[in-house]
Amino acid sequence: MEFKRRSAPKVNLASLKLQRRDFLKLGAAAAASTAAVTSAAIISSTPSHAQQMDAAKKWVDSEFQPSTLTKEQQMAEMEWFIKASAPFKGMELSTISEILSIHDYESKTLTKAFNDITGIKVNHELLDEGKLVEKIEVEIASGKPIYDFWMNDSDFIGSHPRFNDIVDGSLTDFMAGNGKEVTNPGLDLKDFIGLDFATFTDGKLYGLPDQQFANLYWFRYDWFQKPELKDAFKKKYGYDLGVPVNWSAYEDIADFFTNEVKEIDGQKVYGHMDYGKKDPSLGWRFTDAWLSMAGNGDKGLPNGKPVDEWGIRLENGLPVGSSISRGGDANGPAAVYATTKFVEWLKKYAPPEASGMDFLEAGAVPGQGHIAQQIFWYSAFTHALSQPELPVMNKDGTPKWRMAPSPHGAYWKDGMKLGYQDVGCWTMLKYAPLERVKAGWLYAQFCVSKTVTLKKSLISLHLIRESDIWHDAMTQIAPKAGGLVEFYRSPARVLWTPTGVNVPDYGRLAQVWWQNVSKAISGEATPQQAMDGLARDQDAIMARLEKSGVQGKLGPKMNEEKDPEYWYARAEKDGNIAPQRKLANEKPQGITVDYDELLKTWKAQQPAKKT
Repeated sequence: MEFKRRSAPKVNLASLKLQRRDFLKLGAAAAASTAAVTSAAIISSTPSHAQQMDAAKKWVDSEFQPSTLTKEQQMAEMEWFIKASAPFKGMELSTISEILSIHDYESKTLTKAFNDITGIKVNHELLDEGKLVEKIEVEIASGKPIYDFWMNDSDFIGSHPRFNDIVDGSLTDFMAGNGKEVTNPGLDLKDFIGLDFATFTDGKLYGLPDQQFANLYWFRYDWFQKPELKDAFKKKYGYDLGVPVNWSAYEDIADFFTNEVKEIDGQKVYGHMDYGKKDPSLGWRFTDAWLSMAGNGDKGLPNGKPVDEWGIRLENGLPVGSSISRGGDANGPAAVYATTKFVEWLKKYAPPEASGMDFLEAGAVPGQGHIAQQIFWYSAFTHALSQPELPVMNKDGTPKWRMAPSPHGAYWKDGMKLGYQDVGCWTMLKYAPLERVKAGWLYAQFCVSKTVTLKKSLISLHLIRESDIWHDAMTQIAPKAGGLVEFYRSPARVLWTPTGVNVPDYGRLAQVWWQNVSKAISGEATPQQAMDGLARDQDAIMARLEKSGVQGKLGPKMNEEKDPEYWYARAEKDGNIAPQRKLANEKPQGITVDYDELLKTWKAQQPAKKT
């Protein structure tokens, strides 16, 4: 979610390193700000109802346009917020989210609007996602509030229910119980496209989606259209240059640009971009569904059942292991294949400096104009890679690049997820005083209200509501968004999902990924040895959770180890996929599709409204 990953830059890619240093400095300020959690600080003066209505009209007229609501409907929604917030007027609250442009807008603009309209002041801090995860783990472990409420990735959907750390037990129960009077009747949960990702096996909601972006394939559309390059590619590889459908085609295209084309307009070009520094962000590079793209795990959406893309097997709702000896798939042939290709491509087709970069450092590189394609690219970078001064932009403001569905590996089967989608959710932990949690819930809903979300989506290019996706304003920006709007309007988007319910302790389990994968990159271990280490470490963490009993009846119950052959045969007998036996041929014929033809096949028909 996660550090995930993903702390995408706020606006300017050139400032990534400076931002990162600045963000690390926020630690001391964060510590100071949390003192507000234990006392309801009072603002010196509070607005009257008339002043609040005037403020709401000002914000609706000047900032919150366009909207899927009429202005009259927006004002009605704002009046509800004014009335519901009356008991909390004068409070000062604290919250935190990862560093993304959407949260920058919230922290600078929406906090001011919310204060003007409700009289509640929110200190909305932004922090590197890795440090945010560390903080929320401290609060959960200690039971002492650090913030009043949180923005936390839905990747924790397997953790929060098992640690029983949400107010009233779940957000569903909170909205029907202690939070009923402060739950917006116009919230319209059915309009959220990521609600399933924040829902546990009990069918209850544990977080409210606020931001969302996908991990997609990125490529230089202009280069792929050059007749001379298309002819040269087909002559060498025997099929058309286009969007790769499988990893074989991606590898051929990477080889073509790196070793055959070599230069375009006098500049050295590369057919692949990635990063490999031994750093927590290397873990996200894998946990953000890299293994699912290869074909690891089972069929099922939003995640494989019974084995997910972390290789963790779930039986009767309980995690039972990730090693193939316990029925998992973290060190099976598909996982080893995924790691092998990652290392191979990084070393053979990416710029030499890529192996020493982390997530933030690598994020700027495609915008420099010498990368032909990237298999693992977060759409959160859309705004940053659309800056008019970049060499990847046309003079008319349209991008020279496009995003498209991710290609899949040799082990992938129809019915599996195909990539990762980050969904940041408002998370109401139970440790802060209830009245402060309720006031924070109002701010959370304000940030995702229909009054606000369309404008926020147009600014940040994070799409969370179906109604926003299909608004005319979104159609108008589509030509400058590089395929983002088309993707979210397509039926394909359901194949991109976050980490799911199989992962019982996201924070701890995520740590062992980068520690093991880095050994394969450095040559300290083979890909098989690295994934064996990962499976061993994940199983050890889950075994400790089982022994401690901290997660009660929802915690892991580890399978006894058996010969992998037992589990291969079991999967075949049960009609499942994972763990898969090693394929005789891990590089089938490359397949591509023309990008413009791909858009036509999506047909862009609005999905049926959820019931």
